[in-house]
Amino acid sequence: MAIERTFSILKPDATRRNLTGQINAKIEAAGLRIVAQKRVHMTRAQAETFYGVHKERPFFGELVEQMIASPVVVQVLEGENAILKYREVMGATNPEKADAGTIRKEFALSMGENSVHGSDAPETAAQEIAQWFAGNEIVG
Repeated sequence: MAIERTFSILKPDATRRNLTGQINAKIEAAGLRIVAQKRVHMTRAQAETFYGVHKERPFFGELVEQMIASPVVVQVLEGENAILKYREVMGATNPEKADAGTIRKEFALSMGENSVHGSDAPETAAQEIAQWFAGNEIVG
């Protein structure tokens, strides 16, 4: 199996409730390594760029407002099949449909405030990582 990297955000609803350590524990228990991490307060421009793929969707404005409301924790995770593994650890976007033991089942407040973001493909992961981290900030 291939070692790969994925991108993660611990969203404002999680950081406001001081869940960073609990979420990181679930990430590490799944066999993923946190090889870069920092707490940032997203600007509107950063959020609009990051979620640009959703620009034409009706929830775009609300999503941007939510992401700039409080600090987030951005991360690079590394491990075997990291993208798929992290998506499994996160659980379904709708916490009511998420499997027991997943981050979203345990911590999400709603479908919109679902505590975490993770990349969905290798190309997306590379773009998202590059938006938030310089190469020398990733220590694997």
